[in-house]
Amino acid sequence: MKREPISDQLRKVILNADKSRYRIAQETGLSEAALSRFVNGVCGLSLDSIDKVGECLGLEITTGKRKPRKSKGR
Repeated sequence: MKREPISDQLRKVILNADKSRYRIAQETGLSEAALSRFVNGVCGLSLDSIDKVGECLGLEITTGKRKPRKSKGR
C-alpha cells in the first residue's frame, strides 16, 4: 500500500484546521499567498516553513520503520 506524501497530509491538515489560513499565515510569518499556493499544490514549502506550520497547528511527526517491500520475482 502506497503511503500518502507528507506534503499532501499537511495540505489536508491545513484545510481541516480550526484556524483559518489567514490566521496560520499571521502566526507563522508566511504570506497568505505562499500558504495558498502550497495548499493548492502550486508550490512547496521550505522545511523551515513546514516547521512553523507544524508548530502553529500543534503537529508532531512520529517515525517508524516501514515494512520492506516484497520484490516481484523478475
